[in-house]
Amino acid sequence: MADIRKLISVCGDKRVFIQTHNFPDPDAIGSAFGLQRLLEHYGIKSTLCYDGKIDKLSTAKMLETLGVEIFSGIELSGDMRAEDLIICVDSQKFGGNITDLVGDEVAAIDHHPTYVKVPYRYSDIRTVGACATIITRYYRDRELIPEPDVATAMLYGIKMDTLNFTRGVTEEDIEAFAFLQPLIDTKKMSALEHSQMEFADLKAYGAAISNIYVNGIYGFSRIPFSCPNAMIAILSDFILSLVEVEVAVIYCAREDGLKFSIRSEREDVDAGELTRKALKDIGDGGGHAAMAGGMIPAEKMNLLGKHQDEYIRERFLKAAESVE
Repeated sequence: MADIRKLISVCGDKRVFIQTHNFPDPDAIGSAFGLQRLLEHYGIKSTLCYDGKIDKLSTAKMLETLGVEIFSGIELSGDMRAEDLIICVDSQKFGGNITDLVGDEVAAIDHHPTYVKVPYRYSDIRTVGACATIITRYYRDRELIPEPDVATAMLYGIKMDTLNFTRGVTEEDIEAFAFLQPLIDTKKMSALEHSQMEFADLKAYGAAISNIYVNGIYGFSRIPFSCPNAMIAILSDFILSLVEVEVAVIYCAREDGLKFSIRSEREDVDAGELTRKALKDIGDGGGHAAMAGGMIPAEKMNLLGKHQDEYIRERFLKAAESVE
């Protein structure tokens, strides 16, 4: 079991930044916030950061409601130095969904599989439902009680990443729930849980339904207009809820390329491996056995040919033959 005291010794008297993956979701934010306050207990100040943008109203509301301050890479340009330390949270260096900022990535705390090994000075990478579960364990191990806003942030992140404890749940996640639930601000949690959809999201649902294509257990759908990452993930869960679909592949057309969200409820189809193989040489992707994400950058869109949807379906179905 990893010991947070080792991370504290790594930080020393350096400037510390806690970096989430690009376009941070509630689990990334809750994990980073929880770690920041934990380090403060030991006299270590840190700055939360990310690249990309906060692309969902519910995520922005989480920052506002719980008083989380996080800065974009653009806001930090000119301030972060090469000797500054970076702790990657809910992400790993070279993970495909995190920008390599100026600082030195000395640590990683994550619950995703490792695709590129990095010689961190501290690492804690576990197979659990949410990264915030790992941060919660640090509080439990040190017998520390997080303040209500921190407990709310971490539990909200766990609930969102595990789809309210129905996806990828481990015993650690359940123990984290039991520890955090009595400590949260129930009014703030209720406000967060009842503000997860915007009116514009209905258009995306309509597109996902209109464009669905089912081949055996696989359900594909293209969203022909730009959507936030969080919305694409919600739509993949939505398509997976169909009785006929056991593996959902949702992709969204954006200026920077095609963004993918993949879900699998079959034990013999690993969503992370499926995505990695399907997008090899034309993009990148990966994730858990049950959920994954990926991207085909705009500069490689020409490789898809004139019939993009058919080409994508063929790539995934062919990759599935070697994953199942």
